[in-house]
Amino acid sequence: MSQNLPIPRAGQKPESLEMHGDTRVDPYYWLRERENPDTIAYLNSENDYREAVMSGLKPLEEKLFLELKARIKEDDSSVPYFKNGYWYYVRYQEGQDHPIYCRKKNDLEAEEEVMLDVNVEASGKDYYQIGGMSVSPNRQILAYGYDDQSRRIYKIRFRNLSTGKEEHYELPNCTGSAAWASDNQHVFYTQKDDTLRPAKIYRHRLGSDPNTDILVYEEEDPSFLCSVYRSKSGTYIMIGSHSTLSNEYRYLDANNPLGNFNLIQARERELEYSVAHYGAHWYIRTNYQKAQNFKLMRTPLEKTQKEHWEDLIPHREEVYLEGLELFEKYLVLEERSNGLSRLRVRHWDGSKDHYLDFGSETYTAGIGLNPSFESEKLRYSYSSLVQPYSIMEYDMATGEKRVLKEQEVLGDFDSSRYREERRWYKAEDGTEIPVSMVWRADAQESGPNKLLLYGYGSYGITVEPGFSSNRLSLLDRGFTFAIAHIRGGQYLGREWYEKGKMLHKRNSFSDFIAVAEGLVADKITAPEQLFAMGGSAGGLLMGTVINWKPELFKAVIAAVPFVDVVTTMLDESIPLTTGEFDEWGNPKEEEYYQYMKSYSPYDNVKEQAYPNLLITTGLHDSQVQYWEPAKWCAKLRDHQQGENHILMYCNMSTGHGGASGRFEALKETAMEYSFLLWQAGIER
Repeated sequence: MSQNLPIPRAGQKPESLEMHGDTRVDPYYWLRERENPDTIAYLNSENDYREAVMSGLKPLEEKLFLELKARIKEDDSSVPYFKNGYWYYVRYQEGQDHPIYCRKKNDLEAEEEVMLDVNVEASGKDYYQIGGMSVSPNRQILAYGYDDQSRRIYKIRFRNLSTGKEEHYELPNCTGSAAWASDNQHVFYTQKDDTLRPAKIYRHRLGSDPNTDILVYEEEDPSFLCSVYRSKSGTYIMIGSHSTLSNEYRYLDANNPLGNFNLIQARERELEYSVAHYGAHWYIRTNYQKAQNFKLMRTPLEKTQKEHWEDLIPHREEVYLEGLELFEKYLVLEERSNGLSRLRVRHWDGSKDHYLDFGSETYTAGIGLNPSFESEKLRYSYSSLVQPYSIMEYDMATGEKRVLKEQEVLGDFDSSRYREERRWYKAEDGTEIPVSMVWRADAQESGPNKLLLYGYGSYGITVEPGFSSNRLSLLDRGFTFAIAHIRGGQYLGREWYEKGKMLHKRNSFSDFIAVAEGLVADKITAPEQLFAMGGSAGGLLMGTVINWKPELFKAVIAAVPFVDVVTTMLDESIPLTTGEFDEWGNPKEEEYYQYMKSYSPYDNVKEQAYPNLLITTGLHDSQVQYWEPAKWCAKLRDHQQGENHILMYCNMSTGHGGASGRFEALKETAMEYSFLLWQAGIER
């Protein structure tokens, strides 16, 4: 590879950070100064350096981009759904980056109405993302949120769907979504505070000055965030307050937008619940009464306190209740058992209770969009590591299944060429850790093969073993792709999450290493052929495992990595910090401070040979601020032994989610894949 530029070096300005009698010296603390020209100069120098080092990969990168793009059906559309007299759908046009939101009245053969062409709105902008679409009950007004800064701070606009004209104002600092009252005049929306925490719910009257909007709820606890939405039944406007360990809900009759919200159940620490309305009852998914894996309860509308809740689906030790959908005749449950998704259909009269059969060892399935209570047909999604994403329809009366849409993968894709498998590897404490794997059978060699191991392991988020057309570019070149379902997610239920957070967080990292070592021991791969990737909290995972076991990996991609855990969790002015004390702990308490410090990647960089590393970030990232990966990159350079590359790419126009257009995002994927293939010795 070409390397004509010197390795960038950020100037050191040591800052002493003291807590609990302990002093940490941060030489790159100054990189937090976003407006400092030296900060921007350093980020640009890193971009220039990466570009120079990887310049020889440009033909491969372009080939990969065209390959990824060629698999996408450019003139595609979603499966229409029917609601309140209209069929709604989203479509893409060939050559265009952004979606077009459309509808047809009553019949799919009717004339198309374009509600919002995002390509028009995004024209001339570096970044543009829609974050909320809500049509008024009379079907005349569209409220939509947009973000043109990549900070996930949305502004809401109102468009008359008959004339196409918009109100002359917009609602600022929002989450993007809006809940309409039944009068078609009032909407409720969530506004963010200075730390980007959704903290206030306002009521707005269409056409009025936003400065006169009425504050109807303020979440004063900084560890909680709030949201507002309309119930599926359309009967109520709901306000939810959420933290890691507890919830609280309020409701208001949608016919009475000027009324007062009523409390369902006051928040209690470690009481988690969510509510759905149907008929004369509230249906409550909750961990009440020590139901760690959650259960379903029911209570009359006028008796909302927990002492009135009654079991409908009791707690089960071996089954995690992930979600539910209510229909007039049926209750549908989304469950997880032994890591596998299950959909259970139960008749309200108790006459039938059964599971859908998926007949596979590793897959993902989930309840889809079902806006109608009266329907007897359940929409759900299904995919696996070898099976493209499908929208399915299941007739709950007859048991008939129908494929409404299967993701079309253009080119010579043939799922029969690929194999998928689930394995288990023993962690250092004896716990069996599952890993889902996929490979192309005719592209594998007889001995150890190149393998990309992916992980996340935080917030109870399960990385599902689903399909990716992009991933085919690695599989077709001989890679195996594997997902380590480590503790900190909920792949094996709620306890799996609890054992990978707070003072058990180190389990997430040791689990990942155990899987990697198991794959090597089984000769599926070898350290010189083993690659790892994770993003955000998965970037924390990457940072820790290369501190602990750098020799285990040939190369690593850490995307928007959360690597300066202690400093970030001590700074309550940073977005999202206060709401995460129950995920990581509060370092103002010494026990948590010392525990975080024991694994925080930035605090544990040391003199050793790190694997080849590609770090990605965005200047406008609101979740993991750009300075965390930037500081980490600079510090790694100070301690790196040997000749391995440490490269950083900072997108100067985007934030946490990367580029907004579907093709622009593929360019970043192509760049990451070219890095992996280069390190694997593949340049074709």
